[in-house]
Amino acid sequence: MKALVIIDVQNDFIPGGNLAVPHGYEVIPVINELQKKFDLVVATQDWHPENHASFVSQHEEHNVFDTIDLNGIEQILWPVHCVQNTEGAEFHKDLHTAKIEAIFRKGTNPEIDSYSGFYDNAHLKSTGLTGYLKDKGVTELYFTGLAADFCVYFSTKDAIREGFKSYLIEDATRAISEEDFENAKQDLINNGGAILKSFEIS
Repeated sequence: MKALVIIDVQNDFIPGGNLAVPHGYEVIPVINELQKKFDLVVATQDWHPENHASFVSQHEEHNVFDTIDLNGIEQILWPVHCVQNTEGAEFHKDLHTAKIEAIFRKGTNPEIDSYSGFYDNAHLKSTGLTGYLKDKGVTELYFTGLAADFCVYFSTKDAIREGFKSYLIEDATRAISEEDFENAKQDLINNGGAILKSFEIS
């Protein structure tokens, strides 16, 4: 069985949001069409407390996009984004959500960031996504959403590690850095993942 995984299509990642991904809105119509091809659709949602340690607002001596050591993990400092129960954390209004059977929230621990939909960045805490998918009999995962070079990439990489046949749908995601996305795609291929376009999925 195959499933579509929609990563973080939230207002703060769409142009106009606090951490906008360039051309991020363009993924929404592609994802809406893709949902028609899947019996199971799940989504992830960045869901940060307002004092999250990845926010530059928590580090007065640093600037946005600086890299620091956070509890032994390299951490980029982000603008405040996707704070729990704010408009920025909501799914974009144009994303079709009726077929989404389950939503997995991440980044809830104020001390550890979470790019992947499966684990936090220290791999200390699971979101429960693996167990949910395996209980449903899913063997193939198709990844979409934002941002390609961070949350989509790390989610796809963890899916490969968890034993799923994993695909990143290139035209259903957008990157913060195109150079980083090229490196991410190569890494996924090297680890057994695949890159494809939405029209290749039947």
